[in-house]
Amino acid sequence: MSVVHRPTQWFHDFGRAPRILGLDVARGLAILGMVGAHIGESTSFDALDPSTWGDLVNGRSSILFAVLAGVSVALMTGRSAGPDPARIPSIRLQLVGRGAVIFLIGVALELLNTPIAVILTLYGLLYVSVIPFLRWPPWKLVVAAVVLALVGPALLALMAVLALHPSGPGIDLVLYGSYPITVWLAFVFAGMALGRLHVERLETAAATLAVGLGLMVVGYGLGLVGALAGLADSAEHGGATPSSTGWSTYPDAVAAGDPLGAVLAAVFGVDPHSGGTAEILGSGGFALVIIALCVLLSRPLRWPLLPLAALGSMPLSAYSAHVLSTALIGGPGGFFTSNEFWAATAIMLLLATTLWSMLVGRGPLERLAGSAAAAMAAPPAPGAPRLEA
Repeated sequence: MSVVHRPTQWFHDFGRAPRILGLDVARGLAILGMVGAHIGESTSFDALDPSTWGDLVNGRSSILFAVLAGVSVALMTGRSAGPDPARIPSIRLQLVGRGAVIFLIGVALELLNTPIAVILTLYGLLYVSVIPFLRWPPWKLVVAAVVLALVGPALLALMAVLALHPSGPGIDLVLYGSYPITVWLAFVFAGMALGRLHVERLETAAATLAVGLGLMVVGYGLGLVGALAGLADSAEHGGATPSSTGWSTYPDAVAAGDPLGAVLAAVFGVDPHSGGTAEILGSGGFALVIIALCVLLSRPLRWPLLPLAALGSMPLSAYSAHVLSTALIGGPGGFFTSNEFWAATAIMLLLATTLWSMLVGRGPLERLAGSAAAAMAAPPAPGAPRLEA
């Protein structure tokens, strides 16, 4: 079929099975939300003041992105049936190849030296981190997500105090940076479970909506209790942990770090990127609600949601374009916030990705990641030399 007729075909075919239109729509919202979190201007959220609702994108957009990453892993590895045991070695290699490319894209974006906390480095690591859990059934994934949500933040906070707040490239990347991998694995496990449970079905979406609303009530209620009791920031009252010169001063150093206060702050922390249990439950529930609504509304509202779905079908390319445009306009080491620029970026991303999807298909960086995954899992060429130990 010629290119002239392709847009018409695109309107009819895009988002049909095996793709799930609602997931692409949710992913598009996550991208636009992260753009707003990076360059938008907002004030603290007040449910009674619509002018503050833009603050909802802070923290929650990246959490939505992480949950959707888990759904994507499930869909790429066998959907509801789970991975075929015979294909497990190939699937593992594909995830390693895909994760490596995403990680390198994230590093390249960090080299642009913007204040944006680039999520793609963690995103790449998550693809590799889930490899041991690919054959877990949904109930095991849910249990793992719950345990990480309830225990992970408190354990990390206690470890930080007992180790006198250690730092280093590895620790900062996976434990105490902007995206602690132990915390974010909870979101990925939840997404994987959702992906195994026929996320495209209306009854699954309705159940997901109910669960998400329940988690929001529990999580944000926990955060409210912590705020009223002054527990969410109780760790700050313990003072800075002094440097220890050996075992003789270690007990005083730990006591000054206020272990109990640190644990309570980790449990009741609900602020964006706090990594607290309250945030994980509340904002994780918010992500489930968004996903469920997108799945439910994508059928009656298919046509108007197509541009948003096109954006969500190429998240790597769109996210990278956003960071690059911010770096180009802000200049070396510069940065700015502007709701007008947020709106302009959103419009340009929607137009560009829709046109690209119509005329070309998959996004350029999605093609690169897919090629890397395929190359990683490709069998050796016939006659290729074998290495002996």
